[in-house]
Amino acid sequence: MMLPIVLCSIGAMGIIAERFWSLRRKKIIPPELVAQVWRLSREKKLDDATLRQLRNSSPLGCILAAGLANSHHGRKFMKECIEETGRRVVHDLERFLNTLGTIAAVSPLLGLLGTVFGMIDIFASLLQHGAGNPAVLAGGISVALITTASGLTVAIPSLVFHRYFERLVDEYVVTMEEEALKLVDMLHEDRTS
Repeated sequence: MMLPIVLCSIGAMGIIAERFWSLRRKKIIPPELVAQVWRLSREKKLDDATLRQLRNSSPLGCILAAGLANSHHGRKFMKECIEETGRRVVHDLERFLNTLGTIAAVSPLLGLLGTVFGMIDIFASLLQHGAGNPAVLAGGISVALITTASGLTVAIPSLVFHRYFERLVDEYVVTMEEEALKLVDMLHEDRTS
């Protein structure tokens, strides 16, 4: 049972490294993006090419571009477009987190299964050869428990990082929502005054 545990370990390490790289704050929520968009809006420089560039620049840019593209339809429709795009962005931000959670849940079970198989082998050996040497029995049990320890060694960091990344995504979602609403308010206050 060590091979599936090793594969889970490799998968978890790959996901953790990828998520650390992909969920960098500056990449998700570039600082001063709303201010730049607001300035471009006031200068009437928000054409299709600028919106396309904004959409591809970051997840926050994608949300803002969706709102800006529909800003002429009114505040309510603009907010609906932002929310719809926000759901897609959140789905992308949560990529691989379900897999990491599954690894955290399955790894200790794989370790326990390996220990059970090891104990079955030990007791089968006892039936055939008897319990002549207690050191051999103790050595067999310790080898059987290695899979449980290995499974827990994979599961604990996987669970910790799974929870960390979930919380990070939640924090980003709240911040992006605040920034998008700030832009909606700025655009519509400007039009009403």
